[in-house]
Amino acid sequence: MALNYIWIAFFVIAFVVALIKLIFLGDTQIFSAMVASTFDMAKTGFEISLGLTGVMTLWLGLMRIGEKGGMINVFSRIMGPFFNKLFPEIPKNHPVNGSIMMNLAANMLGIDNAATPLGLKAMSQLQELNPKKDTASNSMIMFLVLNTSGLTLIPVSIMVYRAQMGAADPSDVFIPILIATFFSTIVGILAVSIFQKINLFNKVFLGYFAVFSLIISGLIWYFVTLPREAVNAQSSLIANIILFCVIISFIALAIRRKVNVYEAFIEGAKEGFGVAIKIIPYLIAILVGVGVFRTSGALDFLIDGLRSFFALVGLNTDFVDALPTAFMKPLSGSGARGVMIETMNQMGADSFAGRLACCFQGATDTTFYILAVYFGSVSITKTRHAVVCGLLADLASIVAAIVVAYIFWG
Repeated sequence: MALNYIWIAFFVIAFVVALIKLIFLGDTQIFSAMVASTFDMAKTGFEISLGLTGVMTLWLGLMRIGEKGGMINVFSRIMGPFFNKLFPEIPKNHPVNGSIMMNLAANMLGIDNAATPLGLKAMSQLQELNPKKDTASNSMIMFLVLNTSGLTLIPVSIMVYRAQMGAADPSDVFIPILIATFFSTIVGILAVSIFQKINLFNKVFLGYFAVFSLIISGLIWYFVTLPREAVNAQSSLIANIILFCVIISFIALAIRRKVNVYEAFIEGAKEGFGVAIKIIPYLIAILVGVGVFRTSGALDFLIDGLRSFFALVGLNTDFVDALPTAFMKPLSGSGARGVMIETMNQMGADSFAGRLACCFQGATDTTFYILAVYFGSVSITKTRHAVVCGLLADLASIVAAIVVAYIFWG
């Protein structure tokens, strides 16, 4: 229901802004541009879905090997106590715990191509446990918000873009992004827990939280001690070694259990094409709405209004130049990436706005894209409090990124 209202709002606001431009500014091309954007976004949505087909076929095939070989159950047992508190509706040692863990691990390592099919697999398993097939369950919402909060340990792509844009130290945004995304994830978990009345103040949850915090602190220490030029190479190497070790462990354990690895892969891979086709209408719908909203100039009006407001109350407005990336990120990952690059190009990669835009890009994920893809893959139409909690996590990342940016570079 929330997506329905938001989707309508995109078109209504875009129409009003375009009408104002036509009447008061004489912009006779605005409606043509908006109509063109609907075709462009529809094409983009199909191309994204088509691009996902091959990746999903690969990873769903590997996941089936992991299931039959027992590695998913191993992951389930490792994370079981933690997930039992965070996802009380999921039966103990259920295979979906392993799928969720692998998805979150891929996200944290910045391996998007692996994270999406793993997430869709986890969502389909959660749908099997869901008594109301058109309504998001509590577990689905918690899982989705963990994804939208965008917990990232190694923001490789952002550091690469900064290097390409001439940054003196491409990795100087690493720690600020890590801090901001950590706050985003914590706020997302707290928001969902409040809605679902989950008690997080227990020994199990706090124990796992302490371990995760130590791991993050250790990674921060490790990368801080590295030479600047080695950070990108080391982070990429670590992520890919971990990923390939996971694949090898799947195959090795399956062989040990005398599983026909090839047939297991084919069996799982067949699901990939069907899932990719299923998400096309959901993805096109949200991208068309975002495209119309952006093309109309509504986002520019919002940024200019915020600049005037913050200047009026006497606040430093240096951060406002980076806000387009923050507002675009929940709507479109590629759009936010383009805005981030544009900000670095105009303001400078080492400018306050350029660095902050990178923090916004890395601190959270594309909330509406994930909603459309993940819920669309299992035909969920009633999202309940998923949108609210996801946007609260986004807001936390924005505020945290701004505060951290002023501490580091203000």
